[in-house]
Amino acid sequence: MREVFTVYFDGQFWVGVLELYSAEGVRAARHIFGAEPTNPELLEFASKGEFLRLSRLAAQSPPVPVEQRALSWKRELKNLHEPVGTAAQRALKAATAARAVQGKATRKERAEADRDRRRELARAKAKARHRGR
Repeated sequence: MREVFTVYFDGQFWVGVLELYSAEGVRAARHIFGAEPTNPELLEFASKGEFLRLSRLAAQSPPVPVEQRALSWKRELKNLHEPVGTAAQRALKAATAARAVQGKATRKERAEADRDRRRELARAKAKARHRGR
């Protein structure tokens, strides 16, 4: 397995993307720094456990297959200036979509539980009123 961590400016924020390459494909996760991180801030990010959290988040994201194509060494040098590969972008999009689906299901369950709780409370109040309390 190969890991690549890239920090780049996306036009608005400084973003760090961790790409995990394996036989299954590419998994990716990102961290938004905001302002340009200094070397000491990056060292603190790596040593304080935030990098481990990012690594766990990337490992949990769904794998996206990488297209294998033969590249010449000149083309590889040219592609070094691209901050994040297209496979990593697809992996980030897939992870975001998976989290959105999971969040929607969680919100729906929470809303149903809240509705049930309110219904039970209303029934209990109505019963108490009926009994003259």
